[in-house]
Amino acid sequence: MKPSTKHKIARLTGPKFKKILLSLALIAGIVNFSSSYSKPAVLNKAGTHPLRPASITDSIDQKTGLIMAPGFAVVSTTCVRCHSPKLITEKRATREGWLATIRWMQQTQGLWDLGPQEPVILDYLAKNYAPKNEGRRPLLKNTEWYKLTN
Repeated sequence: MKPSTKHKIARLTGPKFKKILLSLALIAGIVNFSSSYSKPAVLNKAGTHPLRPASITDSIDQKTGLIMAPGFAVVSTTCVRCHSPKLITEKRATREGWLATIRWMQQTQGLWDLGPQEPVILDYLAKNYAPKNEGRRPLLKNTEWYKLTN
């Protein structure tokens, strides 16, 4: 005897079926999440991602806030692995200053030897996060002055 269509639908919408659907959705979400975060970027010799052209300039990466320029892929996969990209965007230094920062991280923070990636990182940081020659602060504009009285 064949089960009726009504019974088939009841079996598909019952609590057991809902648990199976929830389990499958959870597994799919875990697989998607882990696959998007566990794969390291494959970089070419210039330190750029092969699918992103090295000619991209003056563009900000939405995820990290870093300038997308040659060396961006190395910095975003190496530096941002351990700390927030805000530590990069808020700091300004010369190439020597960035090198001193890297050496300090290697001596005190457990940063590994960067090998051939170090010059790529230094080039990127020195070009895109160099000190600004703005002085102490911008000049005041449209200021109303008044005399102090004792």
